[in-house]
Amino acid sequence: MGRASAAVGGGGARRWLSWLGLCFWAAGAAAARGTDNGEVLPDSIPSAPGTLPHFIEEPDDAYIIKSNPIALRCKARPAMQIFFKCNGEWVHQNEHVSEESLDESSGLKVREVFINVTRQQVEDFHGPEDYWCQCVAWSHLGTSKSRKASVRIAYLRKNFEQDPQGREVPIEGMIVLHCRPPEGVPAAEVEWLKNEEPIDSEQDENIDTRADHNLIIRQARLSDSGNYTCMAANIVAKRRSLSATVVVYVDGSWEVWSEWSVCSPDCEHLRIRECSAPPPRNGGKFCEGLSQESENCTDGLCTLGIENASDIALYSGLGAAVVAVAVLVIGVTLYRRSQSDYGVDVIDSSALTGNSLLLNSAMQPDLTVSRTYSGPICLQDPLDKELMTESSLFNPLSDIKVKVQSSFMVSLGVSERAEYHGKNHSGTFPHGNNRSFSTMHPRNKTPYIQNLSSLPTRTELRTTGVFGHLGGRLVMPNTGVSLLIPHGAIPEENSWEIYMSINQGEPSLQSDGSEVLLSPEVTCGPPDIIVTTPFALTIPHCADVSSEHWNIHLKKRTQQGKWEEVMSVEDESTSCYCLLDPFACHVLLDSFGTYALTGEPITDCAVKQLKVAVFGCMSCNSLDYNLRVYCVDNTPCAFQEVVSDERHQGGQLLEEPKLLHFKGNTFSLQISVLDIPPFLWRIKPFTACQEVPFSRVWCSNRQPLHCAFSLERYTPTTTQLSCKICIRQLKGHEQILQVQTSILESERETITFFAQEDSSFPAQTGPKAFKIPYSIRQRICATFDTPNAKGKDWQMLAQKNSINRNLSYFATQSSPSAVILNLWEARHQHDGDLDSLACALEEIGRTHTKLSNITESQLDEADFNYSRQNGL
Repeated sequence: MGRASAAVGGGGARRWLSWLGLCFWAAGAAAARGTDNGEVLPDSIPSAPGTLPHFIEEPDDAYIIKSNPIALRCKARPAMQIFFKCNGEWVHQNEHVSEESLDESSGLKVREVFINVTRQQVEDFHGPEDYWCQCVAWSHLGTSKSRKASVRIAYLRKNFEQDPQGREVPIEGMIVLHCRPPEGVPAAEVEWLKNEEPIDSEQDENIDTRADHNLIIRQARLSDSGNYTCMAANIVAKRRSLSATVVVYVDGSWEVWSEWSVCSPDCEHLRIRECSAPPPRNGGKFCEGLSQESENCTDGLCTLGIENASDIALYSGLGAAVVAVAVLVIGVTLYRRSQSDYGVDVIDSSALTGNSLLLNSAMQPDLTVSRTYSGPICLQDPLDKELMTESSLFNPLSDIKVKVQSSFMVSLGVSERAEYHGKNHSGTFPHGNNRSFSTMHPRNKTPYIQNLSSLPTRTELRTTGVFGHLGGRLVMPNTGVSLLIPHGAIPEENSWEIYMSINQGEPSLQSDGSEVLLSPEVTCGPPDIIVTTPFALTIPHCADVSSEHWNIHLKKRTQQGKWEEVMSVEDESTSCYCLLDPFACHVLLDSFGTYALTGEPITDCAVKQLKVAVFGCMSCNSLDYNLRVYCVDNTPCAFQEVVSDERHQGGQLLEEPKLLHFKGNTFSLQISVLDIPPFLWRIKPFTACQEVPFSRVWCSNRQPLHCAFSLERYTPTTTQLSCKICIRQLKGHEQILQVQTSILESERETITFFAQEDSSFPAQTGPKAFKIPYSIRQRICATFDTPNAKGKDWQMLAQKNSINRNLSYFATQSSPSAVILNLWEARHQHDGDLDSLACALEEIGRTHTKLSNITESQLDEADFNYSRQNGL
């Protein structure tokens, strides 16, 4: 109801208001007397003593549709007069329309007044708030004011801020379709259509349409396949988004093998299985593996009988052919030897390494032999040998274990070192891999390269491993995420299945204020496991690390789904430890859960590192060629998502991805296509340069941000495309991507990108998972955990390994040196830079005097006893 100002007593201000009210009433009465209908109002209106005007109806908020004016009404009793005030100014009396009636219950007069507000009046008003109007009513006792009613011009823009995108999802997977309706007043309400029929989420518990206009299907069913459209409507108009096609597919699975068939005359029996449990549907993968198996059914003792003369003739002919071939081979060999200038002592080296093994299998080398080299090791790249194959028969040294003696072992008085395998040497193909998955880069940069087709799909962003008392390492392939379980973290006689996953959907961590998500959301578990020694979790991030510009926090999701801060990376804490490297954060924790890194920019110079890349593919129109330019957070998992999407769309990477330093200075990002060859190509109008708002880039956490450009050839004979892609932030950094490609797949040069080689062994357990041998580690801990008057203890070990802050965390550990070495293992999982650790120990000047008298045989004996006790 209205806010009243009571007039109690006979103050001068109240008398003035009463007098002003009477004047207004008198003017209204005089005007009413002059009306055409001849009605004459009484000279006075009965009112109850001591009663202020009471509003029966107050003006409501209103919207002007198109050019139609709106009417604002108010009604009060008892009231001598009612006038409107809009935007703080009185509305002219002539614009009021007033009506009076009698309240039969109280006998008091009821006054109702309304005015019209036009579109022009609202457009002409330029104030700090919306156009507003308010009623003021008078009685003999004082005045009452109604609520303020706002008047706005209603509209609904045509284009959606975000259209839903089509997706292919596996059966029982989650479907999330995003929709951001067009801007409008009042805000548009959203409705979803499937195949042009409205979706009622109340009738289907599996569907949720309440989450910020998005459509969420919790567990996809085959019946959920279809075309989905987002409908937005308000009082002005309705708008339709582009339709998004959702395909729910089923990957095929093998039935169980059938029973073996009866033994055939060829001494073999068969068994089969079909890909029908379930069969692949809607483009799902066909079953992997064999659909039919055969094997000898007499344990290799089967002999075929010669039943008739035709068989005798057949085998006689075969025997003669074998003899003829043998004579021919001998003759050619003798001829070649007679023509040789060097005699019979020089033979092809490939015979020694390959074919000779076929002649005498007893001469195969012992693959467990260990060799120690004092100098650098050079292994021949089999790519240089045309006769080399991927079979171990033609590369017998590929599996020989080679022990490398480092200066670290020398500093400890020991010549033993962890084992490296020759088959993983740079420049060789891993045994059994397809060569197309390791295409050599055309610019001859490095052999550690992967083709787009070799990347795992999104369904592989989860890995598991079984770990025991010896610990180990769990790696998420090609994502930069890893988990180190130290030796002794799991109690003896126990083994746990530990998993690790990355959130692939919308981030559940909603940023507050200026805070942004800098890393993927990583989950490790099970959450109820209690470890006795902190484990190390490595999470990649996209911040250009600087304590002057960023305040970075580690956050953890609670069981209720909320996120709480664990610590700032610069804080002192005894519950966990964060070590921030340029591209990753290594966290020491004692409880599993879901973790992520967030950043709060302190200055405008705070920088996010973005990876920019360009992909291309042919359009449905044979003359068109599409370019898609991506700008994503510089984390391996973010770019892996882009590669996975492009692989499904048939896109090809056209240039090596580059880093762009994107500042938090609120300036937008511009992407443009330059230097298009004239008379050969042309770009669609108004698409040569596109601009992305700052907020879309700065807060782009999960959805890959990209701009599409459509090029058109003048003639089908044009097959080569060369142009430049310029990606730059206004008043910031700029990168140029040079495109030089053929649009024909048969002529296109494969462009590859660099990836970490962590996909070969996702889970490593026991001593082989660690770079530092266990016996050496034990001696380092025994030496540095002991306090020393000269300060040469674990604190010096931490300092020499660039660990200079929050040392109180290590002081609370039972073995500070062990935890420091665990952190070193997490930081050096890819390079295994033992030389740097050895140099740190040598600088301290303590290791050599303690361990210089240890012989290699003593150390070997210690390692053997340790291995025997742990069942190795």
